[in-house]
Amino acid sequence: MNKEPTLTYNIGVEATLAVINGKWKAIILCHLKRQSMRNGEFLKVIPNITQKVLTQQLRELEHDEIIHREVFPEIPPRVEYCLTDYGKTLANLTDEMCHWGERHIERQRKAGQKINLLDTQSPFYQKAL
Repeated sequence: MNKEPTLTYNIGVEATLAVINGKWKAIILCHLKRQSMRNGEFLKVIPNITQKVLTQQLRELEHDEIIHREVFPEIPPRVEYCLTDYGKTLANLTDEMCHWGERHIERQRKAGQKINLLDTQSPFYQKAL
């Protein structure tokens, strides 16, 4: 007999948020959509994340089979993370979130808000001088 608890969601978006919820998971997924990454690379492109939180978020995404963690038998060991085929199915969602956010940033800037966008691959890239 299955002893797993029954999960109940109010609406489908709640199931999606259960997987990508958190301040950093969607950001991690956006970076992995571009390329496989190592731990140190995440820390460079997401400067405000701590090592502890990064490790936790990566483990949760791996548990949900969204990302794959590969350990290369080298000394010192090299670990890379990439999206699984299942994780790649989130690409349209994260693309739309990114595009919406960029339009929102542009709208706020036009209203006089000073905003830095650190993603150099974005057409809205702008760092405060």
